[in-house]
Amino acid sequence: MRKRMLLKTSFLSLLAAMLLVAGCSGNGATNTTKTESQGEQGQAEARGSISLSVYDRSMVPAEEGTIESNRWTRWLNDNGPADLKFTAIPRWEFKEKFNVLFASGSAPDLIFEYATGYRNELINQKQLMPLGDLIEQHSTEYKALLEKYPLLQKVAARDDGNIYEFGRINGLATNQVLYVRKDWLDKLNLPVPKTVEEFYNVAEAFVKQDPDGNGQKDTFAIGVTGVGAQVIDSMFQDVGYKVQDGTMVRTWDNSIAKSNFIKKLYDNGLIDKDFLTDKNGEKAKQDFINGKMGFYGANGGAMSEGYMIFSALKKNVPDAKVMAIPLPASEFGQFSPSIQNPVQATAAINSNAKDPVAVMKYVDFLVRESTMKTMMFGVEGEHYAVDDSGCPKPIDQEKNKKELDWNIDFRMLASPAFFGECGKYQNQLDPSNPIDQEFLEIIQQAEEAYLTPERPIADYTHGEYKPSLPKDLELIVTNTGEQMVSYYQQALVGGGKYTVEQAAQDARAFWEKAGGKKVDDWMAEWYKTHADTAILTDDLYDITIE
Repeated sequence: MRKRMLLKTSFLSLLAAMLLVAGCSGNGATNTTKTESQGEQGQAEARGSISLSVYDRSMVPAEEGTIESNRWTRWLNDNGPADLKFTAIPRWEFKEKFNVLFASGSAPDLIFEYATGYRNELINQKQLMPLGDLIEQHSTEYKALLEKYPLLQKVAARDDGNIYEFGRINGLATNQVLYVRKDWLDKLNLPVPKTVEEFYNVAEAFVKQDPDGNGQKDTFAIGVTGVGAQVIDSMFQDVGYKVQDGTMVRTWDNSIAKSNFIKKLYDNGLIDKDFLTDKNGEKAKQDFINGKMGFYGANGGAMSEGYMIFSALKKNVPDAKVMAIPLPASEFGQFSPSIQNPVQATAAINSNAKDPVAVMKYVDFLVRESTMKTMMFGVEGEHYAVDDSGCPKPIDQEKNKKELDWNIDFRMLASPAFFGECGKYQNQLDPSNPIDQEFLEIIQQAEEAYLTPERPIADYTHGEYKPSLPKDLELIVTNTGEQMVSYYQQALVGGGKYTVEQAAQDARAFWEKAGGKKVDDWMAEWYKTHADTAILTDDLYDITIE
């Protein structure tokens, strides 16, 4: 295991550095006005006007407005250096939405997007702007971060020598979590499943033994689309490519084993027969919240998104008990689902942005300590008070649920690691509240299950560190993706007429005919030449932030 990535920081040292550069650019967010901001020499600068994207997860309470117009969009407008126009991007249809916007010339100036693969496509298409000169000439706060934490520059750099993205530092933290209804396990006298065979047995019991006690066969085992699908992918290491015997190879065998497992669930009536129409897993989420699903793969499952799902379940089914469990082991090993990227690129600038300098100044505003603190904890005296430990603590949990917990996508440049223990989500929970106490246990279970190299993520690296394919090879992947998936889908729902093995054979033949072997060879060569320098899975557990 290589120990190359050490980020030594403390909140006080970071704050001192930020205050030093902020001394050249004014007194911070609270002193900006709607008409001007302070320049490097104290002179007034014209206020910019920019557009920017924000994910829409359908989480904003109706009384709070919409994701494009709410208390936080107003706060950012009122306190930041630019007038802002937000564009909603459906979280799980982001690519389709962005493609339409870029094709029509109406894509926002500032792009917030987690998917490195998609950002790579945009870079290859010259849709995103190189940032080096812009940062050097017009940035203060973000420039200081790059100098202090060069790994931020490394994750944003491409082979042409340019950097194209802004990022944040998370530290090692969970993301996807596999929940199980612990009360159902207890009622049916079942153990927590440790293998996929045991998982299947529990899934069958959850559907056929009436775990909710209503005398009806109306429960499902798990959702197999959206995050649920990704969790099952991780169980079987069906992640596209894996390192085997020192070589990068495509996961054909993993796909067959995973698909046969899902087919067995489907053929025996353990999952929703209409799962193919639930492309993003939204129906599965509602089934879990309504007490009708035994296992659930939750995005942000040990943070605010998971808390909202858990608390909604408790409202509908007060006696429900939930656990976060390690992924069951398959014949390929035991893995963890996706974790948060410790050092993560999250934003980029449209190459056609009308005022890149205004965008840069807004990014500087977002990474200031005062802005990060507000977006993470709310407004002091209204949403939080500082306790004896020096950490912001919620004043009114219910108020924060309505006004704060859903704003996660406005903080995509906020770095939780800079706040130490104060930056962890569990610091915002109240142990005296029974629901919060239960969720604190879920957080601990998730961290013990997934933040260990003994059960590493299934992929050869975090998805956001994967290499960017050349444009011609990326086109092969794009043009074949939908058809490749359709082969397996036909096998899943087609009974015995079309087997998974036949689907895999057809998919492989289609892939190779379309030029896919060139992609496979490129990936193998990339690993051969970059294994010692790239950030790979084992490195994720070595990144230390002090």
